[in-house]
Amino acid sequence: MCRVAGAPPRILPPLALMLLAALQQAPIKATCEDLSCKTGFPEDVHSAVVSRSVHGGQPLLNVRFRSCDGNKKIHFGSSEPEDFRVGEDGVVYAERSFQLSAEPTEFVVSAQDKETQQEWQMRVKLTPEPASTGASEKDQRKIEEIIFPWQQYKHSSPLKRQKRDWVIPPINLPENSKGPFPQELVRIRSDRDKSLSLRYSVTGPGADQPPTGIFIINPISGQLSVTKPLDREQIASFHLRAHAVDVNGNQVENPIDIVINVIDMNDNRPEFLHQVWNGTVPEGSKPGTYVMTVTAIDADDPNAQNGMLRYRILSQAPSSPSPNMFTINNETGDIITVAAGLDREKVQQYTLIIQATDMEGNPTYGLSNTATAVIAVTDVNDNPPEFTAMTFYGEVPENRVDVIVANLTVTDKDQPHTPAWNAMYRMTGGDPTGRFTILTDPNSNDGLVTVVKPIDFETNRMFVLTVAAENQVPLAKGIQHPPQSTATVSITVIDVNEPPYFVPNPKLVRQEEGLMAGSMLTTFTAQDPDRYMQQTSLRYSKLSDPANWLKIDPVNGQITTTAVLDRESIYVQNNMYNATFLASDNGIPPMSGTGTLQIYLLDINDNAPQVHPKEATTCETLQPNAINITAVDSDIDPNAGPFAFELPDTPASIKRNWTIVRISGDHAQLSLRIRFLEAGIYDVPIVITDSGNPHASSTSLLKVKVCQCDLNGDCTDVDRIVGAGLGTGAIIAILLCIIILLILVLMFVVWMKRRDKERQAKQLLIDPEDDVRDNILKYDEEGGGEEDQDYDLSQLQQPDTLEPDAIKPVGIRRLDERPIHAEPQYPVRSAAPHPGDIGDFINEGLKAADNDPTAPPYDSLLVFDYEGSGSTAGSLSSLNSSSSGGEQDYDYLNDWGPRFKKLADMYGGGDD
Repeated sequence: MCRVAGAPPRILPPLALMLLAALQQAPIKATCEDLSCKTGFPEDVHSAVVSRSVHGGQPLLNVRFRSCDGNKKIHFGSSEPEDFRVGEDGVVYAERSFQLSAEPTEFVVSAQDKETQQEWQMRVKLTPEPASTGASEKDQRKIEEIIFPWQQYKHSSPLKRQKRDWVIPPINLPENSKGPFPQELVRIRSDRDKSLSLRYSVTGPGADQPPTGIFIINPISGQLSVTKPLDREQIASFHLRAHAVDVNGNQVENPIDIVINVIDMNDNRPEFLHQVWNGTVPEGSKPGTYVMTVTAIDADDPNAQNGMLRYRILSQAPSSPSPNMFTINNETGDIITVAAGLDREKVQQYTLIIQATDMEGNPTYGLSNTATAVIAVTDVNDNPPEFTAMTFYGEVPENRVDVIVANLTVTDKDQPHTPAWNAMYRMTGGDPTGRFTILTDPNSNDGLVTVVKPIDFETNRMFVLTVAAENQVPLAKGIQHPPQSTATVSITVIDVNEPPYFVPNPKLVRQEEGLMAGSMLTTFTAQDPDRYMQQTSLRYSKLSDPANWLKIDPVNGQITTTAVLDRESIYVQNNMYNATFLASDNGIPPMSGTGTLQIYLLDINDNAPQVHPKEATTCETLQPNAINITAVDSDIDPNAGPFAFELPDTPASIKRNWTIVRISGDHAQLSLRIRFLEAGIYDVPIVITDSGNPHASSTSLLKVKVCQCDLNGDCTDVDRIVGAGLGTGAIIAILLCIIILLILVLMFVVWMKRRDKERQAKQLLIDPEDDVRDNILKYDEEGGGEEDQDYDLSQLQQPDTLEPDAIKPVGIRRLDERPIHAEPQYPVRSAAPHPGDIGDFINEGLKAADNDPTAPPYDSLLVFDYEGSGSTAGSLSSLNSSSSGGEQDYDYLNDWGPRFKKLADMYGGGDD
């Protein structure tokens, strides 16, 4: 009973007390503080009626426990844990399926405070339902009622007193109920239904909201029912609100909240996340080594036993070396090793069948499922490589390299093609010079003994190698190399026919050039390295001789010359001449070797110096423009420079016109001695002597082009000088061409004259007036030159003195004459015309011809009269010119040689 400050205590209606006593729910929470609150069970004995058939996991009732301190943590227990289990929320579940006997079943429910260890107990008595069917059973069932709080108003007082709202405990409804449906849950009623006609309704998810239609209420009686089985895994609880209104729809009671908890049933088996789990563990692992974790889930309530899983190993295959090599943590699913002896070489993989069971692993009531755990045993290097034999044999021909002479085979029990299996070989003795190496075949793991340096049979006939084999990774701790990890390799060297070799090679010979043909130069012989083979003597031959200067005796290797040795030959580079010779034996197969003979040629003074360059240019006047020349000599010191330069004594004009001065050992300057030398091309001989012992000298011609120069010293008549510098052959060829051209022109003129005479002797076949074709008018021929006196040029100057056409007989006309017609009158020209009148005369004649319809067409051939001789312009011939250089001195032509001597006699001989 609660008290409200300022108001007398209120006694609850008897019907409400009856309802609270009958409900198997959680204790009622009052909004006021009960001063007489006592922690513990509200009753010593609690009786409940349940069905005779009880299924495992079925909720039976909800014990009520009052805790005055809401912070207490209470743990419930059962005196019959095999049959009944009490959850943390006070719900009593059946631990297994069984049938209740006709007599009441009793057990004790205990509650213990986890902090203070204080304990309370209450006896529970379960009575089976009476065996009745049909409507009588439904009528006999007692339906729990929920009464709306009643509101009473005092209209005489401004203050009103309102009944406190009850906090309705939740309704626990087991999932997967078999019905029949609709199944009545509770009746909702208002204590005002006696005076008013009320209508009841519920709202919320599951009623009028999705999922709709799960809960229904009778609007008249207020009976709340469920229409189908519930599934906690879909919806764990429903929150509904009950309403009471009058016939007009007016609310007569405040809505009350109804919470329906779906009690979990063990209707879901555990499910593993993977059906097959893969893990690895190294071989030789110690007990307690973690391997892997398997995980299963259960859709049931994880806070209840229905969702509490436990793991265990059902089987292990194979069962060696122990049937229990692994264990599993029953709560976490961690798999670890529990026994030693994991050996990949014996067992490479284990297969475990793992079982997960709910109900905390209860084999009787729990649901279970299985999965497979495959554990691969990984390899560690616990097996060293072992040779299959203690001694291996091989052979190799001498002088051969990159040849495999022996195969070393090993065995290794570790996993192939892993670092614990791959073998590495090393030589520990028998090869101090490093002639062998051992490579590893990646496929077969064999060791390939290979020769890397040539071996001489005459020096070493056999090798005995000591080799060792090991893996790429070190062996596991505690494992030692067995004796089979070392072996010996015996290698025999085979003698083969080796090529002979020259000693020394190359051979250097110093020889002075100029050695005559047939002279003995040197002896170049070879040696045969095959000391243990029966062979005849070697034969020699020449392989390369660029200048063909040498020959070799095929028996004794004596080399003699076949030509004069010349250091200045193009085949000599840096004074060195190279020749190659061949030495061959008669072995099987025959072998040969080559040798190089190097002849270092010493220089002698066999080449005279020459001038360079061969041509030069200078001005015709004495100016500081000397010609720089250089002496070149094919010889070398001391048979070359310094050089001496001088001009020869003959002809005398050389020293009279030129002078030369040496400016260094190899250079000199040539310049004019006289003040003026006429432009032209001059050959100046220069005598050059070297410093050899004895001396060598030569006379070189320097072609000097003397030209007229401007103020800057540059030539201005280079073209004339170049033309004057043509050779005799070129001049003769030009003269011949001119003569041939003149002959052709003369022949053409003679032919034209003969043709004109033949044409004049013939008459026209028809009258020119009857000929309507275009006529080719010939105005007589031009003439044969200035000496031709057959025509009078005055006729061109006096047109009025021409002979009239009428006096000529008809039909005897020249082909080049114009036909008879009325000709226009041309203006008479004066006897002494002005040169400008000729142009006017021609223009007036052109206009008259254009207006004359009888004039010949434009494309007619017009022949004008010969110009005649006695031109007032005079002759243009250079033979009669008075500008010839009669006073010029042509004596210098005598210095040009016999070719110009005739010209010198013609022009330089004075009056003769």
